[in-house]
Amino acid sequence: MKKIVILSFLFGLLLIFSISCMSSHYGLTIQTLPENIKKIYVKPFINNTNQFGFETKFMNSVINEIISDGRLSLVNNEVEADGVLIVTIKRYILQSLTYDSNMVPEYKLLVVIASIALTYKDNSIIWIEPNMEGVQIYLDSKKMQNNNTMSEEYAGEIVCDKMSRNIIRRIVKCFGSIASISDKNVLVK
Repeated sequence: MKKIVILSFLFGLLLIFSISCMSSHYGLTIQTLPENIKKIYVKPFINNTNQFGFETKFMNSVINEIISDGRLSLVNNEVEADGVLIVTIKRYILQSLTYDSNMVPEYKLLVVIASIALTYKDNSIIWIEPNMEGVQIYLDSKKMQNNNTMSEEYAGEIVCDKMSRNIIRRIVKCFGSIASISDKNVLVK
């Protein structure tokens, strides 16, 4: 019994040692938010497409992701914020990929391209992604009704959710990597 406990302990130490060596070799670190970044303001999204209302759906998805992630708190204005999220939806592209024998679209491709910026409240850039993409391929529900189909609206929701998770991951990564940088006019990609 003692041998099993000792072997388990040694195995645990070996595992911890190998992870720490691997992370230092590959540059992997556990990043946390710096103490001074706790509150974020999400500016109303700008929609430069003809998809009326898509900016509201996308903004709500980002806000929900911030709330569910829990590492940042939302504030109601820039004055209260440590960071400001600015999103401009640049493109909303819907294309048919395949057609049936009657030339009715079957599979469709939805691509959303947005410019994402995180700034300090004085507008100096912390992080910017000028062309973040969200993509969803789907079987159009107008073509047939079964479990594998979806509407354009639902495909848009999926794209918003994917992009929202990506944005929050990038914000947290950005804050973690900027913790030791003192210059406020830093561009992090």
